[in-house]
Amino acid sequence: MRNCRKLSYTDKIKWRIRILWMVLAAMLVYMVAVGELGGGDSRIMTGLAKQFSSFVFFGGLGYVSYRIIRNKKLLKNRMLLKEQLRMEQDERNQYLHDKSGGTVVDILLLSLLFITVTAALFNMAAFYTAITILGLTVALKAAAYFFFSRR
Repeated sequence: MRNCRKLSYTDKIKWRIRILWMVLAAMLVYMVAVGELGGGDSRIMTGLAKQFSSFVFFGGLGYVSYRIIRNKKLLKNRMLLKEQLRMEQDERNQYLHDKSGGTVVDILLLSLLFITVTAALFNMAAFYTAITILGLTVALKAAAYFFFSRR
C-alpha cells in the first residue's frame, strides 16, 4: 500500500485505466462463459430478471467504457486532471463516503450486483433474494449519505 501513495496522480490514473480494461475483458469473458454454460433459461426467467440482468450487464459495459474514455481525457488535459484531483481530495466528499460505508460497502455492492445478475440467469428464488439484499444495501448507503450530508 505504501507504493501506491508514492505514485503520482497521473500514474494512478494510468493504473485505473489498466484496471478498467481488465474489468471490461472480465465482463466479456463472463458473458461468453455464461452463454456457453447454457446461460439462463428464458422460459423460467421473469421479466424483471431479464430486464435487470440486461440493464446491469450492458449498463456496466457502457459505464466502464465511459470511465476509460474519461480517464484518458484527464491524462490529455492538465486542467481537468487538477480539477479531478481536487474533487478526490475534498475532505467533505471523503467524510461522506466513509460515513456511508466506505470501500467495504462499495465492494459489497459490486459483489451483490454480480451475484444478482448470475442468479437472474439460473434461479428466480435466489434472484429475488439477492435483489432484495441489493436494494436494501443501496437504500442504507443512500440514507447514510443523505443523513451525514445534512449535518
